[in-house]
Amino acid sequence: MVFHTYATSILRQVEDAASSVAGLTDSPAGKVVFGIPHSASHALALPLLKAVREELPKVQLELTEELTGNLTRQLLAGSLHMAILFDDGTLEDFIAEPLVSEKMSLIYRPETVFQKTRVNVKTSSASQAGLQATRATSKAHSQTKPVAKASISFRDALAKPLILPAQPHGVRPLIEQQAARAGLLAPNVVADISSISILRTSLLAGLGCTILPVMPLKAELDSGALVALSIRAPGVQRVVALCRSRHIPLSTAAASVGALTAKVVRALCQQGLWVDGRYVGR
Repeated sequence: MVFHTYATSILRQVEDAASSVAGLTDSPAGKVVFGIPHSASHALALPLLKAVREELPKVQLELTEELTGNLTRQLLAGSLHMAILFDDGTLEDFIAEPLVSEKMSLIYRPETVFQKTRVNVKTSSASQAGLQATRATSKAHSQTKPVAKASISFRDALAKPLILPAQPHGVRPLIEQQAARAGLLAPNVVADISSISILRTSLLAGLGCTILPVMPLKAELDSGALVALSIRAPGVQRVVALCRSRHIPLSTAAASVGALTAKVVRALCQQGLWVDGRYVGR
């Protein structure tokens, strides 16, 4: 298995060299294997595929959706040209280009968290659509149903029954690190789920809450099936970075895809399509 991994990496580098030489006199061409985490694919995968097809027609882009821990190992082994990873302070093995800072929120089914507490509503841009839809469908029961607030302290969010990815995947390391820096208790994790689809199902079933950017669950938030509370005191952010190996040179095609990725992310943030995302690239 180890031999196969190294052999695959060497063969890919040979192919990259050949395609890069051909690209000296032609437009970039060849295969690019690009890793993307589950929680970032909703925001980036389709826009990037469209952009590559339009601007790099001779490049064959292969998107690999994986857990962040698996992407890290694959990138180190040379199985990927580049990958989207989250900067949790452990990216020193890679050349990492920060692209976007995402605000994270507490996300839950409306009935899950505030069953016994009535609070005032101040809708934020991230949760306004979901809250309005929820109020519309439950207007007849507004006297007895609780109303969700638009923000929550990080301390209170950590105390909720949380469904988070298992270590070392996804936002879990970031949340635990930021809690420790703020002098707060570790998150109250009731389930380790490293799958966006299972996480979505669990949230919709009311089994708990999660701390995540809004983009992976945007459809459910827009419909009102889930709501998002901004986290304050302190706010919680994650930085999305484009990473590549320090030791394996990029092919011309891969370098072109990397530059295009930054361009796509910048446009998504500027147009407000990457909700709660702020472009931090060059």
